Amino acid sequence: MHAISAADARTQSTTEPAPVRWLLTGVALCYLAIFLLTPLVSVFYEALSKGVALYWAALIDPEARSAIELTLWATLIAVPLNLVFGVAAAWAIAKFEFRGKQVLITLIDLPFSVSPVVAGLIYVLLFGAQGWLGPWLSAHDVKIIFAIPGIVLATVFVTFPFVARELIPLMQAQGTDEEQAALVLGASGWQTFYRVTLPNIKWGLLYGVILCTARAMGEFGAVSVVSGHIRGETNTIPLHVEILYNEYNFVGAFACASLLALTALLTLGLKSLVEWRASRPAASQAVPTEVLARAAASPAADAPGAPAARLPMAETY
Repeated sequence: MHAISAADARTQSTTEPAPVRWLLTGVALCYLAIFLLTPLVSVFYEALSKGVALYWAALIDPEARSAIELTLWATLIAVPLNLVFGVAAAWAIAKFEFRGKQVLITLIDLPFSVSPVVAGLIYVLLFGAQGWLGPWLSAHDVKIIFAIPGIVLATVFVTFPFVARELIPLMQAQGTDEEQAALVLGASGWQTFYRVTLPNIKWGLLYGVILCTARAMGEFGAVSVVSGHIRGETNTIPLHVEILYNEYNFVGAFACASLLALTALLTLGLKSLVEWRASRPAASQAVPTEVLARAAASPAADAPGAPAARLPMAETY
């Protein structure tokens, strides 16, 4: 009888029998097929059930185009704002110790624990006609609720944790050794961030931006409260889908919903690509801290007309 190694013994003791593995795999696949794949297929089936002509007509309808444009504008405004906030908040939390740090972390997590509808109601209480700031805004002819600014504010609120929450654990795990070395060698704060910190967090940053964009385009609850559902003016794509469905315009509703489904698929693909790229072996990409610090502190990189100094780490990407 052949002797069984310790590694083989451990593998056998922690591996389920084949029938159990097949059963668990089958249950998982059935669950995905019922709750994810079937609704996704049904969206495109209903959207194209009356032909491509009606599908395209529903998408180029003036009200649909207005909803698409408003959704894109709200996303284009909210995502860069959350990008700046997320990087600044993650930098402060991961690199510094200060009073109120836990309070800041709690506030970042607030949109995860508060219903989007409640968030929309908060903005109505603040900026509505009968709200705290409503009389002042009316006197100065400033309209926030039932207008585009309110939609942007609601979108910013529900999406601002995503970038920060992706970067905080990443920057905490990386520590501050490289930044401190760059500062010791004479690099400025901006040089340290641009040439040391940013190359180390770029994949986590891109991941957070992707999630933030997907959430912004699909937001319904908070935007529904502050928009007023004014057709052709304050309706985003999710609100437009609801109105069309309630009017029994199923082709139009599912045609617009298919845009959100395509966005979700694109987001999933980009998310998988970023995860794969970030998980590649980093042995060949490792750069000594001293090299990074000297590259950050190099005065030639900031000379007028000189090409930007590239770090070895950035070149491997």
